[in-house]
Amino acid sequence: MRSIRRRLLVGLLLTLTLALVLAGIAIFRQARTEANELFDFQLQQMALSLPAESFSSVPGEHNDTEGLVIQIWSRNGVELYYSHPRTPLPPRAELGFTTVQTPAGDWRVYAARVGDNVVQLAQPMVIRDSLAVSMALRTLLPLVVAMPLLGLLVWIVVGRGLRPLRRVTKALDARAPGALEAFPEAGLPDEVRPLVRALNSLLGRLDEALVQQKAFVADAAHELRTPLAALQLQVQLLERADTEAARAEAMRDLREGVRRASHMVAQLLTLARQEPDAARAAAAFVDLPLVPLLRDVVAHHAALAVAQGIDLGLDAPDALAAVARVHADANALQTLFGNLVDNALKYTPRGGHVDVRLVSALPSPVVEIEDTGPGIPSAERERVFDRFFRGGAATAENAPSSAISSSATSSVISASAHEEVAAPRAQGSGLGLAIVRNIARAHGAHVELFDARNGHGLRVRVSFGGATSAPPAL
Repeated sequence: MRSIRRRLLVGLLLTLTLALVLAGIAIFRQARTEANELFDFQLQQMALSLPAESFSSVPGEHNDTEGLVIQIWSRNGVELYYSHPRTPLPPRAELGFTTVQTPAGDWRVYAARVGDNVVQLAQPMVIRDSLAVSMALRTLLPLVVAMPLLGLLVWIVVGRGLRPLRRVTKALDARAPGALEAFPEAGLPDEVRPLVRALNSLLGRLDEALVQQKAFVADAAHELRTPLAALQLQVQLLERADTEAARAEAMRDLREGVRRASHMVAQLLTLARQEPDAARAAAAFVDLPLVPLLRDVVAHHAALAVAQGIDLGLDAPDALAAVARVHADANALQTLFGNLVDNALKYTPRGGHVDVRLVSALPSPVVEIEDTGPGIPSAERERVFDRFFRGGAATAENAPSSAISSSATSSVISASAHEEVAAPRAQGSGLGLAIVRNIARAHGAHVELFDARNGHGLRVRVSFGGATSAPPAL
């Protein structure tokens, strides 16, 4: 039974029926009490109206056990009259009112002295109960007859009350798939307005998500054109190579281009996965120690640091490590700190160092990743969290694809060489810090960028619990 109207109708009719039954019971009890008082008074008056003088014994003529039974005894206890000899009543009278239980049912008995005689009158209780039931039925009969009419009225009233819901449903059905405007709340009942308000909130979030998705797809398509065009050009260079050395160099450039394109695609997939995960809030969050996770991240990047001649280390004092805990998704935090360490290694020259440092643990952990790379200018520190923003000079990777053609072979090769020497920041996809920001938001953390303590390099601070703090004095 999924219809609200049907549920209300059945519920109200059942409630009304129960109320009628309870009212019938109450009316029956009240009617029986009043009937008992009336019949008791009648028995008293009839007893007083019987003869008070002595008379000879008179046999009873009634054999049925229904109606009123009269017994009269003399002062000496001699039975003078018994109207229903077959009625199983006590042979002796007890003055006043009593209720006697007999095989034929309960009897209401009244005995009194009237002159020289003792008079006892009895009446079966079933007569009184029948009268009380009759009175209760006559009282409830109009309501029982009116039940179908009440059901019809309830059906109509509930239908009229649900009309605003039908209007909202029709308006939803009539909307185009891309129409995400808010529904007007004017004229809606108080019970329907919260539903429409929640629906409008959902439409607003959906509209925002669709706008972000369209922007993401457009940005991704634009950014993928450049590495794909570069790959196409490098394939042409490989085909045109006429010496073994030129072919080896073209193959090396092609392999590097494939690596960069693969890295960008992997970052796009990571970003696409992280955004809906942030919307689902903390479904996969658990309470976990932070230092073992940082240790795993550093160990994962240790081989790359050694290959590049960079000193990578973790600074986590035991006193802080013992109490540094976060409520988080372990895989997401691996991605967050992994991206930060990967960026630091990517932009730190040979002979430099990258330090992962646990700064504090209470009330919430604070982690810093510091490198000795070129750093990020203050004017760009907010923009680096935007998707595909890389800053610095344009190179073959972030130049417009239309500028790359088969006639520009030498310029591309020289730009590639310059990229390795002077512009390491252009090697990134522009998605790493965007992923870091999304994961941090999902965990209630805040990411800040500062100059390194020695004034040369970048220091990234991740503060859990949403707290932010000013950088310490250098």
